[in-house]
Amino acid sequence: MTAEPDRYRAPALDKGLDILELLASQPHGLTRAEIVKAMGRGPSEIYRMLERLVAREYVLRSVEGDRYSLSLKLYVLGHRHPPVDRLVARAQPLMDAYAKAAEQSCHLSVYDRGNLTVVAQTPSPGNWGMSIPLGARVSLIDTGSGHALLAFQSPQHRAEMLAAHVALDGEVPIGSAELEATLEEVRRVGLWLGESQQAYGITDISMPVMGLYGEAVAVLTSPWVRRIDRHVGPELQRCRELLQQAAQGLGLQQAP
Repeated sequence: MTAEPDRYRAPALDKGLDILELLASQPHGLTRAEIVKAMGRGPSEIYRMLERLVAREYVLRSVEGDRYSLSLKLYVLGHRHPPVDRLVARAQPLMDAYAKAAEQSCHLSVYDRGNLTVVAQTPSPGNWGMSIPLGARVSLIDTGSGHALLAFQSPQHRAEMLAAHVALDGEVPIGSAELEATLEEVRRVGLWLGESQQAYGITDISMPVMGLYGEAVAVLTSPWVRRIDRHVGPELQRCRELLQQAAQGLGLQQAP
């Protein structure tokens, strides 16, 4: 029987996508000869496909005519339905379900200009809870959200994030050795769980939302508040499990 991925093959489409993916990794573009060599295909078939991609404005040809690079057309198409809006639309039902089951609030954060920004939040369904408002800026350095995001990045991407970081009001400094040890532990267990560095009595649970290529694209965090009255809510371990299920349901790939 034919394998499922090859069941509906479209060689021409695959060839065009291969060219786009190759050029996406080359910020300065490639010559036609370099593209032919990298793809291991005949010069004539690459030439025809390149000409069509140039005609449809997915690929730009240099003024000299010897180099090809991606245009911004794919970027424009992708932003007709902004990625963050799509992420929030997918996340909100999962977050609402978590808040109801865990009786705790949660919020979703994404990387933004050296720190994180809260792009979605669900309050606790009860009378008690800790919640972070939409649009709040969250430190990359001294928060569970920041650690969960940084831990699941490539070394190069993590270095770029840290280089762009600007300390927020009240941020607690952390040395590079201590930060790396913290991130290593987060990678080992797959999440951040610990006392909040911003408020007493709060235990932060932060889960990475994993993207297609193995890096965290967002972080789902629940500032867990322990009830001490007669109402017995879900324990910390149960809330951790529920939040992990939500993050995995939202992500494209599970955290290692």
